[in-house]
Amino acid sequence: MSSSITVSLLFFLLSVCSASSLASKRNSYVQNACSVTHYQALCVQTLAPFSSVAKNSPSKWARAGVSVAISDNKDVLRSLLKMRRSAFGKRDRVALSDCRELLQDSLDNLHKSLAVLRTLRASEFQEQMSDLATWLSTALTDKDTCLDGFEKTSAKSAMVRMIRRKVTTSMYLSSNSLALLNKLAADGF
Repeated sequence: MSSSITVSLLFFLLSVCSASSLASKRNSYVQNACSVTHYQALCVQTLAPFSSVAKNSPSKWARAGVSVAISDNKDVLRSLLKMRRSAFGKRDRVALSDCRELLQDSLDNLHKSLAVLRTLRASEFQEQMSDLATWLSTALTDKDTCLDGFEKTSAKSAMVRMIRRKVTTSMYLSSNSLALLNKLAADGF
């Protein structure tokens, strides 16, 4: 009986060590991919779930970065669309309206980017990278412009502070996407 317990314990320990090694390897994949970004902690936090699929593939990390940026952009836009304009002063209402439009434009550019990242071709790679850099840069600029619109508004408003916080995080995710794209452009797919 003690020999079966020993064997069971041995198998258990091997599986724990193996799982720990696998988690460590996944962590190193995402750490490596995110090393090129400006917001590394946010990158690691948001892209860790993609580690087992993306591994060391720059194109998969770029797709993952854009996918995360799309999801966050949608959430921010959805929350802005739910806000009642009557809850804001005149200047804030204008900024809110502009921000909604800018975030929609940003979302459109992120979707175009993801579509191209899913169909990369060696024969068109440089042109695709150029288009992607343009679209992701525009998505980033749209969010920065949205924040500029709230610069001279009522900073004391909790709603405005929440908008700034959400859009800033979304901007950081777009920045990370652009950095991952630049890594893809440099390394190839």
